[in-house]
Amino acid sequence: MKRLPLPRTLVLCLGLALGGHAAHAQPLPTVWNLAPLYASDSDWESARKALLADLPKLAALKGTLGKSAQSLRAGLDAISAANLRVERLRVYASMKQSTDNRDTQNQERSNLAAQLGGEYSSTIAWLEPEIQSLGEAKVAAFVKAEPGLKKHAEHLRNSLRQARHTLSAESEAVIAALGPVREATGEVRTLLFNANTQWPELTVNGKTERVTDTKYGLLRQNPDRAVRKQVFDAFFGAIAQYEDTYGVTLGNVVQDDTIMARLRRYPSAVAMSLGAEEIPEAVYRTLVAEVHKGLPTLHRYFKLRQKMLGLPDLHYYDIYPALVTQNKQYSLDDAAALTLAATQPLGDDYQALLAKAFKGNTMHAMPAPGKRGGAYQDGVYGAPPFVFLNHQGEFESVSTFAHEWGHAMHTAMANRAQPYETANYSLFIAEIASTANEVLLSHYMRGQATSKEEKLYQLGYALERLRGTFFRQAMFGEFELNTHDAAARGEALNGKRMTEIYCKLLKDYHGDAAGVMKIDPAYCQEWAFIPHFYRPFYVYQYATSITAALHFAEDILAAKPGARDNYLRLLAGGGSVAPYQALKNAGLDMATPAPYQAVIKRMDSIMDEMEALLAAQ
Repeated sequence: MKRLPLPRTLVLCLGLALGGHAAHAQPLPTVWNLAPLYASDSDWESARKALLADLPKLAALKGTLGKSAQSLRAGLDAISAANLRVERLRVYASMKQSTDNRDTQNQERSNLAAQLGGEYSSTIAWLEPEIQSLGEAKVAAFVKAEPGLKKHAEHLRNSLRQARHTLSAESEAVIAALGPVREATGEVRTLLFNANTQWPELTVNGKTERVTDTKYGLLRQNPDRAVRKQVFDAFFGAIAQYEDTYGVTLGNVVQDDTIMARLRRYPSAVAMSLGAEEIPEAVYRTLVAEVHKGLPTLHRYFKLRQKMLGLPDLHYYDIYPALVTQNKQYSLDDAAALTLAATQPLGDDYQALLAKAFKGNTMHAMPAPGKRGGAYQDGVYGAPPFVFLNHQGEFESVSTFAHEWGHAMHTAMANRAQPYETANYSLFIAEIASTANEVLLSHYMRGQATSKEEKLYQLGYALERLRGTFFRQAMFGEFELNTHDAAARGEALNGKRMTEIYCKLLKDYHGDAAGVMKIDPAYCQEWAFIPHFYRPFYVYQYATSITAALHFAEDILAAKPGARDNYLRLLAGGGSVAPYQALKNAGLDMATPAPYQAVIKRMDSIMDEMEALLAAQ
């Protein structure tokens, strides 16, 4: 493909977004300003106390919803406004702690936010049972009589749908009050991993490196195999010291999920998780089944990796180095410019919204001591989206930048198009916008390649994203199925048992028995490294999302009639339609094998292209 220069309009757009001329644009701020949420910590504390004082007013609404359509609207409006206040308090506390887990004031604020969440949930625990007691006919008549209930219609429909799985008001209040206790195990894991673990130090290329989770992600890509093995041994050796502790914390999460499924009359924990959002269990089961059918393609990739790296055999620490070495470094501003360029096919409105968001000073971008690893986007309705990164300058950081700003644009578009009550979108859709941006970036970068090596690098990177986002996340999803099934059978779930379950999956997926890749048992504690397991049945949605993202991005890039409008309409829809149905409305049924088969076919085609390039002189 002919190399395209960065479009002048996008260079100009970026320059304006950063507050200056394109040629002399000011650098992107790297520390966020949380003033759109609260001007200070003391303002946050005042807002928390004010909400606590208002809780009795919400409790007093109990028994009033069925009096009239106007009473129903007034009650739901009051609770909706309180929800937003709780959300604002939570997000501020969470983001403050993310930047420095060592700060005891940050820890205390997060604890106070969790306590408030529990008290608030307990105060309004009567809400769903009371809505359900009204019955479908009365609710429908109220919605027809009161236009102000239109924004609450999806909540009302969903509440009535889940009547069978809702307990009495008293029982719901008890469960809600226990919320902070039930969520505490995740906080224990966060503090142990991010604040209390003494990560080992290694000397790499004459430089002392502390192998934290953030540094591990970078050092495992080292082209020197001996360094990679050192990094894996050091990192997983540190984790292994706490295998029993991690087993207790994650085991509690699994047990909690299993018990809640029984209490709410679901056949399983996965049925409870998917049923809450009207996602057919066939989506999850079909994904796992099709991934297993596609393992020969994954193993083909591993064999290609071994060949390109010139290795006599393949170990787990050989997954992460680039197939073609690229030492290019990208600043945060480079990442912004490339993201703008790559998303040009999404249209002028998307570009303008993204450029405006860059002006918001809402990004915390660079690694720091005590800072949480990884990346995320969070936000509150009525405020700009916030992006959290650990930018390190390699291309993966650029891809992560595009990913998180994809989330931010999804949030911005939904907030712009929807009232607060239907703006919040499902996790099932959440990763589509972010992953689509990665797909568009990958396509753009391949178009920029000026040499065979550059093109091979980008094709290899695309392959690795498919491995990591489709196959790896499906493996994580299967691990969650297996641990929850074990708990449902009454098996003890300690750290050793979780390591056994995870190790079997690692070996199956990576072809250990067939000699494709050797899995060292020392690395089978990797499950303790994955924070997403503390949010059960979340990770499979990365795999379904890259499946959907590839579908939408490829249709958009091919200029398929209506493809862009369908995709942008999906993002703007927020939570106004149940997520599985929203995707069906956009032309994609995730309960069928075809979407997953297309991903595997796409992976094979990339390898075909790479092998042709390697064979060419």
